[in-house]
Amino acid sequence: MADVALLAGVSRMTVSRVINNAGKVSEATREAVRAAIRELNFAPNLTARNLVMAGELRIGVVYSNPSAAFMSDFLIGVFEEATKAGARLVLVRGDSGQAPSLQDMQGLLGGGVHGVVLAPPLGESAAVRDMLRAADLPVAVVAAGRPAPDAINVRIDDRRASHALVRHLLDLGHRRIGMIVGNPEQTASAERLEGARDAVAIVQGAELILAHGAFSYASGLRAAEQLLDIDPPPTAIFASNDDMAAAAVSVAHRRHLDVPADLTVVGFDDTTVATTLWPPLTTIRQPVRQMAAVALERLMRVLRSSGGTPDALTDHVLEHALIERESTAPPSGARPVASAQADKRLSNA
Repeated sequence: MADVALLAGVSRMTVSRVINNAGKVSEATREAVRAAIRELNFAPNLTARNLVMAGELRIGVVYSNPSAAFMSDFLIGVFEEATKAGARLVLVRGDSGQAPSLQDMQGLLGGGVHGVVLAPPLGESAAVRDMLRAADLPVAVVAAGRPAPDAINVRIDDRRASHALVRHLLDLGHRRIGMIVGNPEQTASAERLEGARDAVAIVQGAELILAHGAFSYASGLRAAEQLLDIDPPPTAIFASNDDMAAAAVSVAHRRHLDVPADLTVVGFDDTTVATTLWPPLTTIRQPVRQMAAVALERLMRVLRSSGGTPDALTDHVLEHALIERESTAPPSGARPVASAQADKRLSNA
């Protein structure tokens, strides 16, 4: 490269830019460098270049999610891991949960990324996955409700987490539970719904009343209004993410309902939203930052070990946690089931 630079009368950096088709170099200078390369029969040292790439992988991050709080945690997770590992991130964003434009995706693939991390709901977008499969790029999918085929998956057990949250409401004494279901195109929504149904099915007299949302605050407002218009209304609302739960709290306040004395509200994710409204939400903690970081770390591990797509599906299920805060209480005039059962045992004794 030094010989090429000397013959062309340019710096080594300029030669590197011409070889990699990067940076601002005039066409006349490019042609001078190309002529020197031809005259010297120069070929880049691929082994040396691969060693450099081992230190700085280019990773595409494709995201589009209506929850700003979720995306903030997700992006912090990938940024922190990329900084620690020396990876360069190339971000591509779609609008309101939709896939990025074809032009943006083609620009990403044409930019020479080595692998891609997909935030929900794009891990389950057929159009996005087909493009990445055609480009033969390894992919890491974050927070899909079910493992995506031919990809690194990092998620929680949504069904088990939802079951635990609804079981908590049932133990408090709630029997009419409204649920704001998430985006029907995401498997996480279906898994959370099934977990709630599993919990309700084993308690006599309990029922689950559904309204449909899209993981956005606006959709949560509409769904909460529908649930509270029912006669009699539910005594508790389980929203499939914190944004929709915050919307349900807002609707309750607008109707002069006290949360949790008149209405219990719970969410899912434990984003910053859960602790920045009053009352703070009881919710499921989904470790979004950790999930994003693990997805990037696993993807880089695959790239640096084999440089290709994993031979088999890898599924990493991280732990969730039920976080109890001030948005939950027994329904008005009722006591927690556990206390009632304890009193019954004492009276029998």
